[in-house]
Amino acid sequence: MREPRLNTRCVRAAHVPDAATGAIAEPIYLTTTFERDADGAYSRGYRYSREGSPNRVALESCMAALEGGIGAVAFASGLAANMGVFELLGSADHVVAPLEAYYGTLRQLREHARERGVAVDFANFADPSAVKAALRPRTRLVWIETPTNPLLSITDLALVAAMGHESGALVVCDNTFATPVCQNPFDFGVDVIVHSGTKYLGGHSDVLSGLVVVREDGAVLERLQSWQRICGAGLGAFDCWLLRRSIATLGIRVRTQCASALSIAQFLSTHPAVERVYYPGLPQHPGHAVAAAQMPGGFGGVLSLCIARGSAAAMATVNRTRFFTPATSLGGVESLIEHRASIEGPGSETPQNLLRLSIGIEDTEDLIEDLSQALA
Repeated sequence: MREPRLNTRCVRAAHVPDAATGAIAEPIYLTTTFERDADGAYSRGYRYSREGSPNRVALESCMAALEGGIGAVAFASGLAANMGVFELLGSADHVVAPLEAYYGTLRQLREHARERGVAVDFANFADPSAVKAALRPRTRLVWIETPTNPLLSITDLALVAAMGHESGALVVCDNTFATPVCQNPFDFGVDVIVHSGTKYLGGHSDVLSGLVVVREDGAVLERLQSWQRICGAGLGAFDCWLLRRSIATLGIRVRTQCASALSIAQFLSTHPAVERVYYPGLPQHPGHAVAAAQMPGGFGGVLSLCIARGSAAAMATVNRTRFFTPATSLGGVESLIEHRASIEGPGSETPQNLLRLSIGIEDTEDLIEDLSQALA
């Protein structure tokens, strides 16, 4: 029998009847501790919720199934998930990371990793030759983010993964923007996938979370699980429950957002008030061909644009929208608009006239009309 299609996999991974009661909706286990057996053992598998809970195990199993890995580890935020991966490194190790990426990830690498003695080099991951030039004999981690935040640059996953493995490095991909709906990094040789679950996996802007999924290395999975327990960064039961519930509709939501984002990007690309649109679904995007090959499920629901008249005009555009909420984050059912450089703060290399749009599930025509009047 063939593999189930996407929406079926999302629903089946997120909904398994409760073994004890038969409940279709999973119970929320709001307990911190669990009863011991008469001999002091824990034959039912749980002893303290920091170490593991039924809701967290259910979510981790769900994500492992969706991404096709041997296991997943749920953390209290996307940055906590990143830290779990970075804690795999030793003081003599070397990391190659992209120049373009989520600013929180870059800060972790520039500050925390380097303070621990980890050497970090940044390269243009849209140019595989630049990545190859940055690799060293002691490179132990290659960090990929594709599409990138906020410039939507594309990395050739298969090519960079092969180069990383040739150097003996663990290859990690932040799949937050693409989600398992659009892109499956394990199919291209990536070893570990990271998600900010706060975004599309949660999808409703109401749960902070991060997930790490391991393709096949059991030792790496065990080290991540150990770090989750030791640092106390495991995701709480209610948040796990919310996230797993939302994953059931992931395919429907993200496919709708991708289709709408493409239409909006096409509209903006011809608008006289727009200097440039960053969206890999547009043929003029420099990474379009690679994205089309490795993102068969769609090009994502995020796009960025530069306003022709500068930073002040960009901020004015934000304040004129009706259906886009000015707010940080992305991936929710509501559309958001943000002047990105001002949230990244001093040192941001994001263009001052750039706006990032997270497309929700509203009617596309309403969103286009809203942007049209805001750009006028």
